[in-house]
Amino acid sequence: MGRPKGGTNRIWSQEEKLRIVNRYLDEGISSVKLAKEEHISDGMLRQWIRSYLNEGPDSLVNKRKTGNPFAALHTSKILSEEERLRLIIAKQEIEIERLKKEYFVKGDGAQKVFVITKDVSLK
Repeated sequence: MGRPKGGTNRIWSQEEKLRIVNRYLDEGISSVKLAKEEHISDGMLRQWIRSYLNEGPDSLVNKRKTGNPFAALHTSKILSEEERLRLIIAKQEIEIERLKKEYFVKGDGAQKVFVITKDVSLK
């Protein structure tokens, strides 16, 4: 059972996870049957159960996802002045790190190539 292509992942709250895990523990339903009833994967349910039994109910709290906070900004057409400046700063910091490692980008899009400056004269 998966999500439809292009769909978003469902985010389960701690209360929902606890309710489902408690159903498994109290009612003695098999994890496969319970997973089908709750429309989740069996592996995810077993992970929640194992986590709950090893670490308690606090282990079912959703973790904050990490990643690039500016990833969606470059495609957004409406940016506040602050967001636009933060995006520019982030791009410049990336470029500075790239130059410190002595390579630059040649080309655009799919034809993008990273060239090491030790091998190429920039003059």
